[in-house]
Amino acid sequence: MRVKTSVTLAEETVRAIDEMTGRKVNRSRFIEEAVLAHLERRRRQIRDQRDLEILNRNADRLNQEIEDVLAYQAEP
Repeated sequence: MRVKTSVTLAEETVRAIDEMTGRKVNRSRFIEEAVLAHLERRRRQIRDQRDLEILNRNADRLNQEIEDVLAYQAEP
């Protein structure tokens, strides 16, 4: 379902949208796609930051596990 809303944009932004799309795509569709792409990037950044925090919290333990595994390997 689509919801009608009003957004105020700078004149140069509207001009840039029109130049980019060549008016082949309506502005609403272009803006919606841009917003969705931005939201996906933000979601990915938030997820990556959360994953990094988890890795950093567990870095010492994970490094110790790696050292233990390497210690069991036979030397060539």
